[in-house]
Amino acid sequence: MKSVSWDGRAVTPSKIVCIGRNYTDHIKELENQISQEPVIFIKPNSAISDKVLSSTTEILHYEAEISFLVSAGELKAVAFGLDLTRREIQYSLMERQMPWERAKAFDNSAVFSDFVSFDGDIKDLRMKFYINDRLVQHGSYELMLNKPEQLLDEAKSFLTFEDGDVLMSGTPKGVGRVRPGDNYLGKIYDKEKLIVEGSWVVDAQV
Repeated sequence: MKSVSWDGRAVTPSKIVCIGRNYTDHIKELENQISQEPVIFIKPNSAISDKVLSSTTEILHYEAEISFLVSAGELKAVAFGLDLTRREIQYSLMERQMPWERAKAFDNSAVFSDFVSFDGDIKDLRMKFYINDRLVQHGSYELMLNKPEQLLDEAKSFLTFEDGDVLMSGTPKGVGRVRPGDNYLGKIYDKEKLIVEGSWVVDAQV
């Protein structure tokens, strides 16, 4: 089983609960429809990776997200996360009204910075994602259609969160193709204070 880091110690999530279509501008950029309820899907533990891998055989997109670690049924820690997506496969599955697992739940499709404990006001959280020093995505609590506390409660209505499970809160506009050699830098802020960041160089993958 794969682990993430929470305040310097290893924690093993049983699953990653992900949210789709939670930022209006991202919905528009992919020409999707706004859902009347949260779009929820799950990545397994095997999706966790400490590397960002590119692909030479398909279009792989990055989606940066404010991510939370759940313990005792509550949002206890925050991290920068990347939801990697096989975009062409996702579109094909959507056209056929089939589930997204092949596009979302594959190995190494969930990458996280360290998780840091957070007991402040979630409303003050915001995220920035840079590629080669250029800002490509930014998101915040206020821009989310469904807020993290609502998402946690909605997911709890049909599944159980184990201690250490992760909730990813959705991606804002600006998603794009994963390219080998690019330098990634993700930052999470509490108001203006930087509280956690993660950096990666995209590896090549055949």
